[in-house]
Amino acid sequence: MTILCVRFQLPEADEAALPRLVELLEEFTPVIEALPPDRALVDLHGAERYFGRDALELASMIRARSLAWYGVDCAIGAGPGPMFARMALGEAHPGTTRAVPEEPGALAEFLDGRPVAALPGVGAATARTLGEYGLDTLGKVAAAPLSTLQRLTGARTGRELREKAQGVDRGRVVPNAVSRSLIAERLFPRDELDPAEHRRALLSAAEELGARLRALDKVCRTLTLTVRYADLPHSRTGSSGGTPASTTRSRTLKEPTAHSPALTAAAYRMYEGLGLQRARVRGIVLRAEGLGPADLAYHQLAFDPADEKARRIEEVADRARAKFGPHVIGPGTLAS
Repeated sequence: MTILCVRFQLPEADEAALPRLVELLEEFTPVIEALPPDRALVDLHGAERYFGRDALELASMIRARSLAWYGVDCAIGAGPGPMFARMALGEAHPGTTRAVPEEPGALAEFLDGRPVAALPGVGAATARTLGEYGLDTLGKVAAAPLSTLQRLTGARTGRELREKAQGVDRGRVVPNAVSRSLIAERLFPRDELDPAEHRRALLSAAEELGARLRALDKVCRTLTLTVRYADLPHSRTGSSGGTPASTTRSRTLKEPTAHSPALTAAAYRMYEGLGLQRARVRGIVLRAEGLGPADLAYHQLAFDPADEKARRIEEVADRARAKFGPHVIGPGTLAS
């Protein structure tokens, strides 16, 4: 049992706390994969021997330090691999650790009766397709002929699905740097129903990210949108403990950029793809990820006078912000 999946119970307005909590985890091991907005995978290979404690004891130490140092409780799933740790986390309550037994027979028993959708990476469409053919549990998927699964879901997906259902966890913890991202949060004073206000918040967040990226001479490759909902039964994802449900979507940009209109357009497309309509939104978070040096990024020439003009205006606005402050200039839509 060497892999932990930690979910921090972050306050709804404090997603930016994840980097410092990852620093806490680095006291135990350098092999950490941050999973924004509130999770991380932790590989304790070597840490158990170094500290002379097993993974469950180290999990208790992590919970205690997180609560004592930052006032943040957490739930932890523990297992022999990332897949099992994620599944165990789904059954862990705040302040507890849920461990998956390591014995082969016990692993098979753990998987057998669980629904297909409990498997990380299996979406609603795949689960629905398999369910239509009676393959609604992992035990049934594990026993199904490989050819059947591949015919229903595709060659590669069918093979991976069968392996996972049989307890084969080929995943690994890929260290990343959560600090290699920038976050802009916009919280509404009340649960907001108006899509126009949602779009204003997206515009404001994208403008902030663009300005901060350019100030750092950075570009981003990926933009991630998190929409937090009111804690109501019709929220998009379940929630517990009074924490608002949320939906997260990511988009890889056509080219690495710090251009605010490009970031805004990507944010709008992700928002429109959610089809929120009359959803009661409590807050919006935009995250720029995959940061890299601006001088090494490529830019596809568009030969568009409007785009060139927008970029020149952006340069002038950045110089004004550097001299007079970040809020001295901005889109007219945000001038209220």
